[in-house]
Amino acid sequence: MAGLNLLPWRDKEREQKKKQFFALLGLSALLAAGLVFLGNLYMNSAMSYQQERNRYLENEISQLDRQIEQIKKLDATKQALLGRMEVIENLQSTRPAIVHLFDEMATAMPDGMYLNQLKQSGTVVHVEGKAESNARVSSYMNRLDGSSWLSSSNLNIISVAREDGRATPLRDFKLDVNQLLKQAQEGGNESSGS
Repeated sequence: MAGLNLLPWRDKEREQKKKQFFALLGLSALLAAGLVFLGNLYMNSAMSYQQERNRYLENEISQLDRQIEQIKKLDATKQALLGRMEVIENLQSTRPAIVHLFDEMATAMPDGMYLNQLKQSGTVVHVEGKAESNARVSSYMNRLDGSSWLSSSNLNIISVAREDGRATPLRDFKLDVNQLLKQAQEGGNESSGS
């Protein structure tokens, strides 16, 4: 048996195994390259799909932003209109109040006095006038306080005026009185309803 030489057969088998190894290695490399290529295609497809979704969302967001701007403009217009309506309602509700103010000021005035000036600041009416006596000014203030349209009369100044040839000198007076707008509104609504 010593004469048998198995080396060429082993060399052939080794060469064949080497070829198989390189073939499997090449096939594995091709398979890996194919998997990488397929993975790259999938990732590119996923990225383009996500970019398309992002573009769609950006378009929708820009449309919503435009709608929000329109809503803000409409809301500002609404607030301006509501403010105007409130001013008009206030003017409408206080419209009869000035008539009642002048009526009360005239009806409450006793004989022997007259008014020089009326000035209104908000609900406060500033009154300046002349009276024959302090008692007439006091009577006038009491009548104003008893009015349903006026309250809280407050005397600021009373002084003797310059002599103008009268037997009794006139007294200059200044007083403030508050106008009751809530009652004026209720009265205005009652009068407009009847």
